[in-house]
Amino acid sequence: MTITFETKVWENDWEAILKTDRIERMVDRCKHAFDEKILYINNVEDFDLIRRVADKLIANQVITKYIHVQEHAQEALDFFSLSKEKLGKGYYYSIAELVSIYLTNTQYLLHFSGDSIVAPWAKIDWLSQGITTLETKPQVKVFNLTWNRKYRDAKRDSEIIDNNNYYGYGFSDQMYLVRTADFRAPIYEHYHPASECYPTYGGDLFEKRIYSWLRSHDYLRATYRHGSYLHENFPQTSSDQMLPAFFDRFNPFK
Repeated sequence: MTITFETKVWENDWEAILKTDRIERMVDRCKHAFDEKILYINNVEDFDLIRRVADKLIANQVITKYIHVQEHAQEALDFFSLSKEKLGKGYYYSIAELVSIYLTNTQYLLHFSGDSIVAPWAKIDWLSQGITTLETKPQVKVFNLTWNRKYRDAKRDSEIIDNNNYYGYGFSDQMYLVRTADFRAPIYEHYHPASECYPTYGGDLFEKRIYSWLRSHDYLRATYRHGSYLHENFPQTSSDQMLPAFFDRFNPFK
């Protein structure tokens, strides 16, 4: 079994993620020796500047490599029979995820948006539980931790419950564990009326297309009952003074 950890940055958050120990803590809280730890860089003004910072992360073994999304965007669109026109407003919210899935070489892919991180109190074996869920339950196509400790919401949104997971139809690009082969397939042109729950500003974005695929085939997402991830938007300014105080909010012991 092989697995990739990935996260991404863009112009408005790269400093908050790359100029702190953010990625190191994101990986450490997964408690797993990943085969790949990949950073995707998308929609930035000065790629060379960010590349120099990312090179230091490779030297310190925080990540194994970084990828400039735009260098592979057209290949990924062609592979999935998509285009900028089809994605519309959703292109900018989707292309990093599509490129990452297209390029992933491992059996499993664990994705975190840069502003999401495992809560420190999650059970240490949550990732193994997620892989076991995907391996033993073919109807389940996505595994994630409960979002922001909202266990009641996850239970309310579920169709089935067992000792480890709530099972339902949702999908979020904040965090997901998937079998790469399931997502590296022609699944992105489905539509289900229930997908209109996603915000209109994003258009027919990646999240909405995955949700439609899940609903169209009666596939499920498993949400882990014994651990959470935390998601909170970064502050608009990424000054050295503000970032430490912001990240302390993710630490329940301070």
